[in-house]
Amino acid sequence: MSVLEVAALSRLTPVWDELISGLTVGVLLTDHRGQVLATNDVAAELMRLSRSDLLTGNRPAGWQVRDDTGAPMPDWAELAGQVLRANSPMSTPMVIGRSGQPQSRIWVDYHAVRVQGRNRVLMLLQPVHTDMPHSRGLIDPLTGLPGRILLLDRLEQSLVRARTQGVLSTLVLVDVHQLAEFNRLHGFDRGDELLTTLAGRLREGMSDDRTVARYGGDEFAVIAEHPSGTGEEIAEQIRQTAGWPMRIGRRRVRPGLRVSWVTTDGNAPVHSVLARAEQQLQH
Repeated sequence: MSVLEVAALSRLTPVWDELISGLTVGVLLTDHRGQVLATNDVAAELMRLSRSDLLTGNRPAGWQVRDDTGAPMPDWAELAGQVLRANSPMSTPMVIGRSGQPQSRIWVDYHAVRVQGRNRVLMLLQPVHTDMPHSRGLIDPLTGLPGRILLLDRLEQSLVRARTQGVLSTLVLVDVHQLAEFNRLHGFDRGDELLTTLAGRLREGMSDDRTVARYGGDEFAVIAEHPSGTGEEIAEQIRQTAGWPMRIGRRRVRPGLRVSWVTTDGNAPVHSVLARAEQQLQH
Protein backbone atom coordinates (compact mmCIF):
# COMPACT_ATOMS: atom_id res chain seq x y z
CA MET A 1 0.00 0.00 0.00
CA SER A 2 1.44 3.41 -0.93
CA VAL A 3 2.12 6.25 1.54
CA LEU A 4 -0.73 8.22 0.00
CA GLU A 5 -3.13 5.33 0.49
CA VAL A 6 -2.06 4.91 4.12
CA ALA A 7 -2.58 8.61 4.76
CA ALA A 8 -6.00 8.57 3.09
CA LEU A 9 -7.01 5.50 5.07
CA SER A 10 -5.96 7.08 8.37
CA ARG A 11 -8.32 9.99 7.63
CA LEU A 12 -11.09 7.62 6.59
CA THR A 13 -10.94 5.25 9.59
CA PRO A 14 -12.57 7.45 12.31
CA VAL A 15 -15.48 8.37 10.01
CA TRP A 16 -15.85 4.78 8.85
CA ASP A 17 -15.88 3.38 12.40
CA GLU A 18 -18.51 5.89 13.47
CA LEU A 19 -20.74 5.03 10.50
CA ILE A 20 -20.63 1.24 10.71
CA SER A 21 -19.98 0.41 14.36
CA GLY A 22 -23.69 -0.09 15.06
CA LEU A 23 -24.58 -2.02 11.90
CA THR A 24 -25.76 -5.61 12.17
CA VAL A 25 -24.42 -6.45 8.70
CA GLY A 26 -20.76 -7.20 8.04
CA VAL A 27 -18.97 -4.54 6.00
CA LEU A 28 -15.63 -4.73 4.17
CA LEU A 29 -14.00 -2.12 1.97
CA THR A 30 -11.26 -3.42 -0.36
CA ASP A 31 -9.06 -2.00 -3.07
CA HIS A 32 -8.80 -3.38 -6.61
CA ARG A 33 -6.36 -6.05 -5.43
CA GLY A 34 -8.72 -7.36 -2.77
CA GLN A 35 -6.70 -5.79 0.07
CA VAL A 36 -9.07 -5.04 2.96
CA LEU A 37 -8.85 -1.34 3.81
CA ALA A 38 -11.51 -1.19 6.51
CA THR A 39 -13.98 -3.51 8.18
CA ASN A 40 -16.22 -3.96 11.21
CA ASP A 41 -16.52 -6.55 13.97
CA VAL A 42 -19.57 -8.22 12.39
CA ALA A 43 -17.62 -8.99 9.19
CA ALA A 44 -14.73 -10.42 11.19
CA GLU A 45 -17.09 -12.64 13.20
CA LEU A 46 -18.84 -13.93 10.07
CA MET A 47 -15.50 -14.63 8.37
CA ARG A 48 -14.22 -16.42 11.51
CA LEU A 49 -11.23 -14.07 11.62
CA SER A 50 -10.05 -11.20 13.78
CA ARG A 51 -10.20 -7.65 12.43
CA SER A 52 -6.40 -7.66 12.44
CA ASP A 53 -6.33 -10.81 10.29
CA LEU A 54 -8.77 -9.27 7.83
CA LEU A 55 -6.77 -6.07 7.52
CA THR A 56 -3.35 -7.71 7.25
CA GLY A 57 -4.39 -10.60 5.00
CA ASN A 58 -3.26 -13.18 7.55
CA ARG A 59 -5.21 -16.47 7.41
CA PRO A 60 -4.78 -18.95 10.28
CA ALA A 61 -4.02 -22.62 9.61
CA GLY A 62 -7.17 -24.58 8.82
CA TRP A 63 -9.15 -21.54 7.64
CA GLN A 64 -10.72 -21.89 4.20
CA VAL A 65 -13.49 -20.33 2.13
CA ARG A 66 -15.55 -22.19 -0.47
CA ASP A 67 -18.72 -21.63 -2.44
CA ASP A 68 -21.88 -23.53 -1.54
CA THR A 69 -20.96 -26.39 -3.92
CA GLY A 70 -17.77 -27.06 -1.92
CA ALA A 71 -15.45 -25.66 -4.60
CA PRO A 72 -12.71 -23.19 -3.56
CA MET A 73 -13.67 -19.55 -4.05
CA PRO A 74 -11.58 -17.32 -6.33
CA ASP A 75 -9.27 -15.06 -4.34
CA TRP A 76 -10.48 -11.58 -3.49
CA ALA A 77 -8.21 -9.95 -6.03
CA GLU A 78 -10.05 -11.83 -8.82
CA LEU A 79 -13.47 -10.97 -7.39
CA ALA A 80 -12.61 -7.31 -6.79
CA GLY A 81 -11.23 -6.97 -10.31
CA GLN A 82 -14.32 -8.61 -11.76
CA VAL A 83 -16.69 -6.24 -9.92
CA LEU A 84 -14.70 -3.16 -10.90
CA ARG A 85 -14.37 -4.19 -14.57
CA ALA A 86 -18.10 -4.86 -14.86
CA ASN A 87 -18.99 -1.85 -12.71
CA SER A 88 -22.07 -3.71 -11.51
CA PRO A 89 -23.09 -5.49 -8.29
CA MET A 90 -22.41 -9.18 -7.78
CA SER A 91 -23.59 -11.62 -5.12
CA THR A 92 -22.03 -14.90 -4.01
CA PRO A 93 -22.67 -17.46 -1.27
CA MET A 94 -19.67 -18.40 0.87
CA VAL A 95 -19.00 -21.21 3.31
CA ILE A 96 -16.27 -20.38 5.84
CA GLY A 97 -14.47 -23.32 7.45
CA ARG A 98 -12.17 -23.21 10.47
CA SER A 99 -10.62 -26.20 12.21
CA GLY A 100 -12.63 -27.25 15.25
CA GLN A 101 -15.52 -24.85 14.55
CA PRO A 102 -18.85 -25.29 12.77
CA GLN A 103 -19.04 -23.86 9.26
CA SER A 104 -20.29 -20.33 8.73
CA ARG A 105 -22.57 -19.81 5.72
CA ILE A 106 -22.79 -16.21 4.55
CA TRP A 107 -24.06 -14.20 1.62
CA VAL A 108 -21.80 -11.51 0.15
CA ASP A 109 -22.97 -8.58 -1.97
CA TYR A 110 -20.20 -6.76 -3.87
CA HIS A 111 -20.57 -3.15 -5.06
CA ALA A 112 -18.16 -1.00 -7.07
CA VAL A 113 -17.82 2.37 -5.28
CA ARG A 114 -15.68 5.51 -5.38
CA VAL A 115 -13.98 6.50 -2.12
CA GLN A 116 -11.88 9.68 -2.05
CA GLY A 117 -11.54 9.51 -5.83
CA ARG A 118 -10.41 5.88 -5.94
CA ASN A 119 -12.19 2.75 -7.16
CA ARG A 120 -13.05 0.46 -4.28
CA VAL A 121 -15.21 -2.60 -3.65
CA LEU A 122 -17.77 -2.50 -0.85
CA MET A 123 -18.71 -5.96 0.46
CA LEU A 124 -21.82 -6.50 2.59
CA LEU A 125 -21.91 -9.79 4.51
CA GLN A 126 -24.99 -11.45 5.99
CA PRO A 127 -25.54 -14.88 7.51
CA VAL A 128 -27.44 -17.16 5.13
CA HIS A 129 -30.94 -18.07 6.25
CA THR A 130 -32.73 -20.99 4.64
CA ASP A 131 -35.20 -18.74 2.87
CA MET A 132 -32.69 -16.16 1.61
CA PRO A 133 -32.06 -17.71 -1.84
CA HIS A 134 -35.82 -18.00 -2.38
CA SER A 135 -36.55 -14.47 -1.20
CA ARG A 136 -33.87 -13.09 -3.52
CA GLY A 137 -35.28 -14.96 -6.49
CA LEU A 138 -32.16 -17.07 -6.79
CA ILE A 139 -33.94 -20.42 -6.53
CA ASP A 140 -36.49 -21.50 -9.13
CA PRO A 141 -39.73 -22.02 -7.17
CA LEU A 142 -40.98 -24.86 -9.38
CA THR A 143 -37.94 -27.14 -9.50
CA GLY A 144 -35.93 -25.98 -6.48
CA LEU A 145 -32.87 -25.60 -8.70
CA PRO A 146 -30.69 -22.48 -8.84
CA GLY A 147 -32.28 -19.93 -11.16
CA ARG A 148 -30.72 -17.85 -13.92
CA ILE A 149 -29.14 -15.24 -11.64
CA LEU A 150 -27.38 -17.82 -9.50
CA LEU A 151 -26.39 -19.78 -12.61
CA LEU A 152 -24.60 -16.75 -14.05
CA ASP A 153 -22.74 -16.26 -10.80
CA ARG A 154 -21.73 -19.95 -10.64
CA LEU A 155 -20.57 -19.82 -14.26
CA GLU A 156 -18.46 -16.74 -13.57
CA GLN A 157 -16.85 -18.49 -10.60
CA SER A 158 -16.21 -21.59 -12.71
CA LEU A 159 -14.49 -19.51 -15.40
CA VAL A 160 -12.29 -17.86 -12.79
CA ARG A 161 -11.24 -21.26 -11.44
CA ALA A 162 -10.55 -22.48 -14.97
CA ARG A 163 -8.24 -19.50 -15.57
CA THR A 164 -6.44 -19.68 -12.25
CA GLN A 165 -6.28 -23.43 -11.63
CA GLY A 166 -5.64 -24.71 -15.15
CA VAL A 167 -8.84 -26.72 -15.53
CA LEU A 168 -11.61 -26.60 -18.13
CA SER A 169 -15.17 -25.40 -17.62
CA THR A 170 -18.06 -26.84 -19.62
CA LEU A 171 -21.53 -25.33 -19.88
CA VAL A 172 -24.28 -27.65 -21.13
CA LEU A 173 -27.72 -26.33 -22.11
CA VAL A 174 -30.69 -28.72 -22.24
CA ASP A 175 -33.80 -27.59 -24.11
CA VAL A 176 -37.14 -29.38 -23.62
CA HIS A 177 -38.29 -29.46 -27.22
CA GLN A 178 -41.90 -28.39 -27.96
CA LEU A 179 -42.80 -27.83 -24.30
CA ALA A 180 -45.46 -25.28 -25.35
CA GLU A 181 -47.15 -27.93 -27.51
CA PHE A 182 -47.01 -30.42 -24.63
CA ASN A 183 -48.67 -27.85 -22.35
CA ARG A 184 -51.36 -27.21 -24.94
CA LEU A 185 -52.18 -30.91 -25.31
CA HIS A 186 -51.87 -32.05 -21.70
CA GLY A 187 -52.18 -28.91 -19.56
CA PHE A 188 -49.70 -26.75 -17.68
CA ASP A 189 -49.85 -28.94 -14.57
CA ARG A 190 -48.52 -31.88 -16.60
CA GLY A 191 -45.91 -29.61 -18.15
CA ASP A 192 -44.78 -28.56 -14.68
CA GLU A 193 -44.63 -32.23 -13.68
CA LEU A 194 -42.44 -32.94 -16.69
CA LEU A 195 -40.06 -30.13 -15.73
CA THR A 196 -39.81 -31.14 -12.07
CA THR A 197 -39.14 -34.77 -13.07
CA LEU A 198 -36.37 -33.67 -15.43
CA ALA A 199 -34.92 -31.41 -12.73
CA GLY A 200 -34.86 -34.30 -10.27
CA ARG A 201 -33.14 -36.58 -12.77
CA LEU A 202 -30.47 -34.03 -13.58
CA ARG A 203 -29.82 -33.20 -9.93
CA GLU A 204 -29.57 -36.86 -8.89
CA GLY A 205 -27.57 -37.87 -11.97
CA MET A 206 -24.84 -35.24 -11.56
CA SER A 207 -22.08 -35.25 -8.98
CA ASP A 208 -22.20 -32.68 -6.17
CA ASP A 209 -19.42 -30.57 -7.66
CA ARG A 210 -21.54 -29.76 -10.73
CA THR A 211 -24.15 -27.01 -10.85
CA VAL A 212 -27.58 -27.93 -12.23
CA ALA A 213 -29.83 -24.93 -12.80
CA ARG A 214 -33.02 -23.84 -14.56
CA TYR A 215 -31.87 -21.45 -17.25
CA GLY A 216 -35.23 -20.52 -18.76
CA GLY A 217 -38.84 -21.64 -19.08
CA ASP A 218 -37.94 -24.75 -21.07
CA GLU A 219 -34.17 -24.91 -20.57
CA PHE A 220 -31.83 -26.34 -17.97
CA ALA A 221 -28.10 -25.78 -17.62
CA VAL A 222 -25.24 -27.77 -16.13
CA ILE A 223 -21.78 -26.41 -15.26
CA ALA A 224 -18.95 -28.92 -14.89
CA GLU A 225 -15.21 -28.56 -14.38
CA HIS A 226 -12.75 -31.19 -15.61
CA PRO A 227 -8.99 -31.46 -16.23
CA SER A 228 -9.13 -32.26 -19.96
CA GLY A 229 -11.39 -33.18 -22.88
CA THR A 230 -14.06 -31.32 -24.82
CA GLY A 231 -17.11 -31.79 -22.60
CA GLU A 232 -18.77 -34.09 -25.12
CA GLU A 233 -18.87 -36.96 -22.62
CA ILE A 234 -20.54 -34.70 -20.06
CA ALA A 235 -23.18 -33.60 -22.58
CA GLU A 236 -23.88 -37.21 -23.56
CA GLN A 237 -24.18 -38.23 -19.90
CA ILE A 238 -26.73 -35.48 -19.39
CA ARG A 239 -28.66 -36.54 -22.49
CA GLN A 240 -28.76 -40.13 -21.24
CA THR A 241 -29.71 -39.10 -17.70
CA ALA A 242 -32.65 -36.92 -18.75
CA GLY A 243 -33.82 -38.66 -21.91
CA TRP A 244 -35.36 -41.87 -20.54
CA PRO A 245 -39.17 -42.26 -20.79
CA MET A 246 -41.12 -41.13 -17.74
CA ARG A 247 -44.67 -41.40 -16.51
CA ILE A 248 -46.55 -38.10 -16.44
CA GLY A 249 -50.04 -38.58 -15.08
CA ARG A 250 -51.28 -41.72 -16.80
CA ARG A 251 -49.09 -41.29 -19.86
CA ARG A 252 -45.67 -42.66 -20.63
CA VAL A 253 -43.70 -39.78 -22.13
CA ARG A 254 -40.24 -39.65 -23.66
CA PRO A 255 -39.07 -36.03 -23.45
CA GLY A 256 -37.69 -34.52 -26.62
CA LEU A 257 -34.39 -32.89 -25.66
CA ARG A 258 -31.89 -30.76 -27.52
CA VAL A 259 -28.44 -30.48 -25.96
CA SER A 260 -25.55 -28.12 -26.67
CA TRP A 261 -22.26 -27.62 -24.88
CA VAL A 262 -19.31 -25.23 -24.78
CA THR A 263 -15.94 -25.96 -23.18
CA THR A 264 -13.54 -23.15 -22.30
CA ASP A 265 -10.28 -22.56 -20.46
CA GLY A 266 -11.93 -19.65 -18.67
CA ASN A 267 -10.63 -16.85 -20.88
CA ALA A 268 -14.02 -16.24 -22.54
CA PRO A 269 -16.48 -13.94 -20.73
CA VAL A 270 -19.75 -15.31 -19.38
CA HIS A 271 -21.93 -13.68 -22.03
CA SER A 272 -19.80 -15.15 -24.84
CA VAL A 273 -20.02 -18.68 -23.41
CA LEU A 274 -23.78 -18.41 -23.03
CA ALA A 275 -24.27 -16.90 -26.49
CA ARG A 276 -22.26 -19.65 -28.13
CA ALA A 277 -24.15 -22.40 -26.28
CA GLU A 278 -27.49 -20.83 -27.23
CA GLN A 279 -26.44 -20.50 -30.86
CA GLN A 280 -25.41 -24.15 -31.00
CA LEU A 281 -28.69 -25.15 -29.39
CA GLN A 282 -30.67 -23.41 -32.12
CA HIS A 283 -28.69 -25.10 -34.89
